[in-house]
Amino acid sequence: MIATFYSHYVGFDKIIDTLREVYPKALLTTRKDNESHYAELIIQGGLFSTDKKINISYRQKEKPSYQFSEEDNSPLAVNINGLYNYVSSLPTTKPEVKNLLLRKIETINCEFSMWQEEGDTKKLKPLIERLALAFDAIIFAQPDTPISRSDSQHFLDKYLNLILDTDGRCEVDKLDVQIESKYYDADQSNISAEQLERKATNEAFLINKKIKINSHLPCIESEAETTIRTPREIATRVCVLAVTNFVAFEVLSAENAINYLKEYQLWDDTTPNEKDFLLNPTAERRTIETWKSECIWTLLWALGKVDELGFPEELCNLNDIPLSEYPVGGDKDPNLFIKAANNSKTVKELLDVNDLYYRLDWACVDARLNRYAMETVQPGVVYERHYALNWLIRYADAEWDEITCDT
Repeated sequence: MIATFYSHYVGFDKIIDTLREVYPKALLTTRKDNESHYAELIIQGGLFSTDKKINISYRQKEKPSYQFSEEDNSPLAVNINGLYNYVSSLPTTKPEVKNLLLRKIETINCEFSMWQEEGDTKKLKPLIERLALAFDAIIFAQPDTPISRSDSQHFLDKYLNLILDTDGRCEVDKLDVQIESKYYDADQSNISAEQLERKATNEAFLINKKIKINSHLPCIESEAETTIRTPREIATRVCVLAVTNFVAFEVLSAENAINYLKEYQLWDDTTPNEKDFLLNPTAERRTIETWKSECIWTLLWALGKVDELGFPEELCNLNDIPLSEYPVGGDKDPNLFIKAANNSKTVKELLDVNDLYYRLDWACVDARLNRYAMETVQPGVVYERHYALNWLIRYADAEWDEITCDT
C-alpha cells in the first residue's frame, strides 16, 4: 500500500477522470461490489521495461454528511471512528493542528487506497498530488514511499506536507476544513427574512470594499436557533486568554501564570491546549499564541469594553484598552472582572458580525488557495476574530479548543 486518501468530497468518477488524464494511453478497467469500486490501470512497458499495474479501491458513506452519525454502522463509518480515536491518542507538538485534523476526520465521506503490484512506484507522485488536491484529501502514508515525510506512519495534507506522525511531529501551522454546504446547511427554503437580510447586507459591504464574495455561501444560523455565551462565560474566557497572552509576549513567566490562574481559581477554566502551552512555552508556540490578542480584542468588544471591533485591515492594539478595563495585570483579582460582567452584545449583533467574518474568511481562504494576495484585510486577523465569534455563538456546540472556522 502506497497511500490511503480520506476526503469529505466523494466521486469515484473523479478518480477515473484523473487516471485517464495522467495516463491517457494506459489500459483502464473498473469493477464494483456491494461496498466498493475498484480501478486497475495497466501501463504497458517498452522493449526493456515491464508493465506497471496500479490499483485503487474506493468506498464512500451511504449518506454523505459533515459529521459522525450514530446510525451509520457501515465498515467505512467504523473505520473512520477508529481513525479518529487513533489520532486522538497520538502526541503532538501542535495541538491546534491536531484538533483541526480531528475535525477534518469528522467530515470524511470517502476513503480510497492506492497500491502498485508491478513496476517502479517513484513515478506515482504526480498522480498522488493530483488526487490529493482534487479531493482536498488527508493522506495516511507509510514510511519508505515516494511521498513519505516520516520514518513512521503519518498523515499528510493535500500538499503532501506532514500533519502528524506517531512521534507527534508536525510541519504545518494550519489545516483547511472544507465542508460542502449541501451536507452542512439546513433546508435553505426555510430561511428567514432576517437571515437573508444579514447575508445581503454583508455581501453588499464586501463588494463595496472590493472583496470577493461567494454568493453561494449559505445564511448562518437565525436568532431563534442561537444561544450565545453568557457575559460571565465570556469574561472568564478573556481572563484566561489574557494571562496566556502575557506569557506569549514574555510579560509573565509560565510558572507565574500557572500560579496566578490557580490562585484565582481559573486553572479549571484553562483549556488542555492552553495548559500544554503554559507547561511548555516554546518559541514557536509563543508566536502562535500572540495571535490570540485578536480573540481577546473580539471578546472584550462583545462585553462592551472595546467600542468598535474595527475592520480587520490591521492588527489590534491591546494597549488601546484602558488598564481599568483590562481583566488582569499586577495584583488584580480577575474574579472582580468576571463578577461585574452582566451585559454583552445581543444575539443579533453577534450574528451580524459573525456572518461578515464568515464571508471574509472564505475570501481569505480563496485567496490562499488561488495564490493571490489578500491586500484589503489581514487574513490572520480575520481567522482569529472568526474563531472567537464562532465560540460566542456556540458554533457546532464546540468548546474553545475544538472551534473551527469552516468556510
